[in-house]
This record gives sequence, structure tokens and C-alpha cells, in this order.
Amino acid sequence: MYVLVVNAGSSSLKYQLFDTQTGNVLGKGICERIGIDGVLEHKLPDGTKIKKEIPMATHSDATKIVVETLTDPEIGCIKDMSQIEAVGHRVVHGGPYFFESTLITSDVLKKLELCYDFAPLHTGAHLMGIKGCTDVMPNVPQVLVFDTAFHTTIPDYANTYPIPHEMTEKYQIRRYGAHGTSHRFVSIEMATLLNKPVEETRIVTCHIGNGASISAVKGGKCIDTTMGFTPLDGVEMGTRCGSIDPSIVTYLMKKEGFTPDEMATFMNKKCGFLGVSGQFSDSRDIEEGIKNGNKRCLLAASILAYQVKKYIGAFAAAMDGLDAVVFTAGMGENNPELRERACRNMDYFGIEIDYELNAKTWRQPNIVELSTPASKVKVYVIPTNEEYMIAKDTEEIVSKLK
Repeated sequence: MYVLVVNAGSSSLKYQLFDTQTGNVLGKGICERIGIDGVLEHKLPDGTKIKKEIPMATHSDATKIVVETLTDPEIGCIKDMSQIEAVGHRVVHGGPYFFESTLITSDVLKKLELCYDFAPLHTGAHLMGIKGCTDVMPNVPQVLVFDTAFHTTIPDYANTYPIPHEMTEKYQIRRYGAHGTSHRFVSIEMATLLNKPVEETRIVTCHIGNGASISAVKGGKCIDTTMGFTPLDGVEMGTRCGSIDPSIVTYLMKKEGFTPDEMATFMNKKCGFLGVSGQFSDSRDIEEGIKNGNKRCLLAASILAYQVKKYIGAFAAAMDGLDAVVFTAGMGENNPELRERACRNMDYFGIEIDYELNAKTWRQPNIVELSTPASKVKVYVIPTNEEYMIAKDTEEIVSKLK
């Protein structure tokens, strides 16, 4: 089945066209600056990149351009739009309404609109992307794949916040998590590598990018994760503070005169690496700063590494043991310094990595085992592939319609 996977932002639309039978990506790219001027970046399977400036007033315009690009006689990969059999959408937050990937209907879209308050920066963009695809491909079935779905197996004692039960119920406040599609993909890959029944596996998955979360996956199911009610919770991130004392919020609001919206912007956009270093939100800049003797960059990097180490230990305790640790996403795959800082001095815990191999493992598409033969806990770098998971979920749902 040919499935178009879409990840819509407020002014962008990422896309990949999959052949789900082979797993091959036939074409991929991104439309950016939608509603401003419009830029298309398209990548062919051979690595050739094509960049064009094309006006895109709406996500519908962007979707039309994507289809035209995929069917272009020179740079395209399919003959016509009819070859696109389904569309899969990445959706960040399913709120209390969605617990698995779901075929789009009018009722489903109404419920998705109710998720707006849980992820306002993302849900509006998702709705625009869905409308764009529906306008251009009205007869093609579409599926929503939720980042939060993988975390719906977290038990109540781990997903419930100790606030009055009435408020928990009234506002549907609980730990929802994020990056679930990525955690699901790499945990499945890791369970296969362990060569034991998935029901017996205990894996910590570290999705560390500009946004970051860590999950405990026991028996193939998530039992805890670091992100909470929103993607602001958990470990330090590029510009997000992660978990902090709640009183810091009210304290700063009083001292700085922040409104609730201003405080939310502060925690989401001005903290994390950027706040601690005072300059950089990108880990590559942080690591360069460390090489140049910047102590604040070292502090920013050390905070995250310490948190990763701490959660590996905490989640091992929650799972009554540990078989493997997986690093994935932008930093997890490409920042050997982070992995070394997080895993160093963990021999007593059964974690021992090959530091020389670790230093060489970055910017490569392959699965790499970093743990030594003596390590009781396996440590791997597994490149994530959320888009493939979305394509497969979409294929499974749409194939049942035929």
C-alpha cells in the first residue's frame, strides 16, 4: 500500500510517501513558510535535494504542491494521485478521547478539536494539515496516529497527579506523555534484538532531541514516562525547563509580573539549554561551547545527562529490573558526549559501554550496540522511525475497509 505520512506544523508540512510492503520511502520533503511565501524542499530516494520557492497561502495549497511534486514526470515517484491509497497523520495529543490510531470521520474530527487545550501549539496545526489533505484528496481514507496512545497503558498510580479528584475528573488532568510513536518503534526493535519473549523484556527508551522524554517499557507496554500533562514536563530540553518545583512558577509570576500565558511562553521558549547557557538551544552549539571552556554550556549538558542517568535508575526500579537502554532521536542518536555522560560510572548497575565505539557513533542510519560483552544491560543506539509506524498503523486500519 502507498501511504502518505503527514506531520503538519502551523506553517509547515512534512511528508513521506511509503510503500508499506517494502518499507521503502519513495519520496519525502517539507513545505515551509506556509501562509508567508512558501518553500518546498523535496528529497529523492538517491539523496538528491530539490528546493523551490512556491507560494503557499494555506495547507491545502501545500498539500496540492506535495501531490504535484510526487507525480511530477521528472522528480516524482508515482504516476498520478490515485496511487496514494491512504494518508496517515501524526497527532501529538489525543487527550482523554483517543487511545489508539483512528480512522478520520466527522465525529473523530469534532473530538480532535476538543484536544486543542491539551496541545494548543500542535492541535490547530494538525487540523489545518487534515483539512489540506481532505481538500486535495477527498476520497482518500485518512488515519490519525497519536503520540499519546502508547502511554495509555501507564497504571493509575503513575499517571495520576495528587490533586483533588474532582479537578482531575473535571479537567481530565493526568500524565499523557509524548513521543509515544517513537518509544513504541524503538522498544519493538530492542525487544527483537534481545531475542526473548516480549512479555519478559524491560527496556528504558531515551528519546532525546530538542524535545526529550524517557519511557519505561515493560513487557512491550509503557508503564511510565517523563512527559506529563503536557510536553513541558520531564527532563531539560532545548528551550523547555522540564520538571521544576511548581512554586517556582507562582514565585516568578509574582516577581516578574508574568501573566499565565507569558509564564507558559517563558517555560516553553526561554528555559532548558537556552536558559542555562544563556546563548544556545541546540546541543551542537552547547558541545562546541564546552570545547571552548564555556562553563554554563557544561552545566546545561550536565543537567540533562544527570537526569537521563537518574531516570534510567528510577525506571529500572519501577520495572523490577532492566534488560536494555535505547538512545534515539536527534541527540540520542548523534550526541556521543551525552550518552557517555549518562552511562559513565554505571558499572555497578550493570551498564558498561564501549566509549571508543560510542564516540564514533553519530550521523549514521544503522542500529549500533554500545554495550560491552561484560555489560549485563544492553545499550543501543536505534534510529527512530515514527513515520514508518504511522504508515503501518494507517495500512492496518485502511486495509480493513476493503
